[in-house]
Amino acid sequence: MCKIYNTIGSLSTVKAHLLHHNINEFNSLNEVINFQKNFTSNRLQIISNQEHLIEVEKNRLALDISQLDNSIGAQKIEIENIIRNEIEKLEQDLRDLVLKQSNLIQRLFNYLKAWSFKKKIQLKKNHFDSNVNYSLRELVRTHADKKDRYQYIVSHRTEAIAESGLLPLRELDRKKRIIDEVNNSIYGALGEQKVVKELENLSDEYFLINDFCLSFPKPIYNRQENDYIKSIQIDHVLITNSGVFLIETKNWSDKTLNNLNLRSPVDQIRRTSFAVFKILADQFANTGLNLNQHHWGKRKVPIRNLIVLINSKPKEEFQYVKILTLDELIGYIKYFKPTFSMGETQDIADFFIRLTDRK
Repeated sequence: MCKIYNTIGSLSTVKAHLLHHNINEFNSLNEVINFQKNFTSNRLQIISNQEHLIEVEKNRLALDISQLDNSIGAQKIEIENIIRNEIEKLEQDLRDLVLKQSNLIQRLFNYLKAWSFKKKIQLKKNHFDSNVNYSLRELVRTHADKKDRYQYIVSHRTEAIAESGLLPLRELDRKKRIIDEVNNSIYGALGEQKVVKELENLSDEYFLINDFCLSFPKPIYNRQENDYIKSIQIDHVLITNSGVFLIETKNWSDKTLNNLNLRSPVDQIRRTSFAVFKILADQFANTGLNLNQHHWGKRKVPIRNLIVLINSKPKEEFQYVKILTLDELIGYIKYFKPTFSMGETQDIADFFIRLTDRK
């Protein structure tokens, strides 16, 4: 199996974007794409769930209100009986006090005590209803709240459902918006995954580096294009015993393929190829790569530029760049005869891997 290094670049972009916005429930690109495909049905499902929940709430409220009616009635009778018993006891205490024989001081004391009993009895009678209502206040408040809610659901069912589903729908819409912001990266990653899956079938003599990125403190000057190259990024670098393949993957539709506003992937990969050529040339000049010498002179590492189109490809051919479909990729790579030993291939791969470690 091909030896693989680094995560797919577009996939890293998607993961970082989602995590930054606290979206972490997706375990694969397919799950993200299925979320997009099922968005409308998921939205309808949330509304349906809220309709069911509102109906359940309405039925529960009706039952609660009925139970509260019974509880309030029963407790009202109980509280009224308690207060009446308290009044009767005070009245009995008052009668007992009047019958008592006592000296002058005791009669004076009993007079004051009787006055107190009469005052308490009068207060309890005058505030009978308010005391009952005060004791029932929590049950009555709960009953009123539930009745108001019940009447609101009955009279404004559509609004109640909308309010109930507001948060889950808002969160669903937020996820859709965040995911759509990286839609190009999602489908780019899907295409890159297909390329990696295809290249995995190669033997362990092949080395694949995904998301190969480099920045140059001193820009590389490309005289032919009159361009200063400050950095490069390529989807895949495949190191083989026949050379290095720079692979750019495009998961484009026919409409996108014909979009005149998009940057040419041919220009992009040629730019990257020139930078890689310069890096290798400098490395050979510094004798950093120990390839076996040929008696004719120094050997070079062939660099081949590939653009893999997942869906369809243009009929035209381009200088220095080969355009392939996914099905053509492995056959094209194996077409070239080996020029490096296993040790030399490993040395070239190690060199590119060290370059990626500098990121």
